[in-house]
Amino acid sequence: MELDLSLSNLSQAFPEDLSPDQRARAQTIFLKKLSIKAHEFYGGKMQTVPKAGVYGFNWFNVWYTPGVSKVSTTIRDDNDQSFALSNRGNLVAVVSDSTRVLGDGDCTPPGGLGVMEGKAFLMKYLGGVDCIALCVDSRGKDGKHDPDKIIEFVKMLQPSVGAVNLEDISQPNCYKVLDELRESCEIPVWHDDAQGTASVTLAGLINALSLAGKKISEAKMVFLGAGASNTTIIRLIRTDGGKGENMVMFDTKGSLHRNRKDIENDPRLYRKWEICQSTNPNCVATEAEAIRGADVLIALSTPGPDTVKREWIRSMAPKSIVFCCANPVPEIWPYAAKEEGAYIVATGRGDFPNQVNNSICFPGILKGALAVRARKITDTMAIRCAHSLADFAKEKGIDPDHIVRTMEDTEMFAREAADVAMQAIADGVARVEDTWQNIYDKAMADIKASRAMTKDLMNLGYIKEPPKALLQQMLVEAVAEVR
Repeated sequence: MELDLSLSNLSQAFPEDLSPDQRARAQTIFLKKLSIKAHEFYGGKMQTVPKAGVYGFNWFNVWYTPGVSKVSTTIRDDNDQSFALSNRGNLVAVVSDSTRVLGDGDCTPPGGLGVMEGKAFLMKYLGGVDCIALCVDSRGKDGKHDPDKIIEFVKMLQPSVGAVNLEDISQPNCYKVLDELRESCEIPVWHDDAQGTASVTLAGLINALSLAGKKISEAKMVFLGAGASNTTIIRLIRTDGGKGENMVMFDTKGSLHRNRKDIENDPRLYRKWEICQSTNPNCVATEAEAIRGADVLIALSTPGPDTVKREWIRSMAPKSIVFCCANPVPEIWPYAAKEEGAYIVATGRGDFPNQVNNSICFPGILKGALAVRARKITDTMAIRCAHSLADFAKEKGIDPDHIVRTMEDTEMFAREAADVAMQAIADGVARVEDTWQNIYDKAMADIKASRAMTKDLMNLGYIKEPPKALLQQMLVEAVAEVR
């Protein structure tokens, strides 16, 4: 079957004689092959374009000298004017040391640029927010990554941007970087791997539990992986009503519980030690024991597809909920989890049902924070974002294969922005106040303008189409690799 350029027929494009496992692996191989070729074709994903017009020669003197001198002195006298008189009010920096890039680990400082540019691309297209990708070298003279270097870099950077999105920083450094910057900076510092993933996971969980007829306060939950994502997920779920006594979390050394001296004695792991003290009161030791009878499994651990065993899923409670969100390959293929009785299965990928991915969260929550010039993003703002996502999906209609909406829903991001902005005002972290409707209308206009501009550039040929033959070639190669 020939692929169309939109890739909307990707799931049907592979030969029928492939097994479910071969088909799933072929999709992953195809997307990776096409990604490298497409990035080479375009030379990356982002460019810089003016947002102001040039209507005659003297407009250069307005945008630059001598006219712009008045802008500089105005901001000098009131730094908050920088949000209105420059692009700072709609500009986010994505900052990473590239030490934990997706499931690929330390990719060297420039190795994270593909992901950071991708984040910037989604920020602009989905949320109408301008974004710059900044991969920094945090290594000291001893070759080790120093979290203090990232902290200092962001503090130096903050006068130029309205918010900072931390990305792909390995633990335990990620905990120190986020916690210190959240308190010391005058702009929101958001760790998308942690807070973003946690917000959208909570949104998906709210609707999954609703469909399964279960309550968050009663559900037995198991968490595989104790990195920045899952440790924040468990915190938000507990804040929103989940009970620690019903939860067990696992890291690479086993379950987290009050007897884990290795965690207690390492001050860098204070976040994990909090979980040790507040969950797993019976000190359940093994994954098989913890998952038996569980209502929910949330895995953000080692890419699979055999990290989560079929027999574990089979042992879960009726109408079980399985989030297997490792990238780029989930801990168990969705079809396998379904075969073993899972009622709802979600992954982090858009080529399977129920993509629980922070891409439907961060453009909206950062847009909302910028709209009221927030000084930080609180946990209650993140939880409000989760409920905004869940409520929007419920209004549109949910079922076991559609627990959250997708990146195609323009209105969703504007709703998130307005809801988060209202929470920022309520939490006392907003510099300015506005109405829900005004923020929604402005966000919607910016998002539509951003998408229209991209489409205009495509239609006018400034963004060229990749050769269709390239898609077909990558498809053929992917199928050949799995046969």
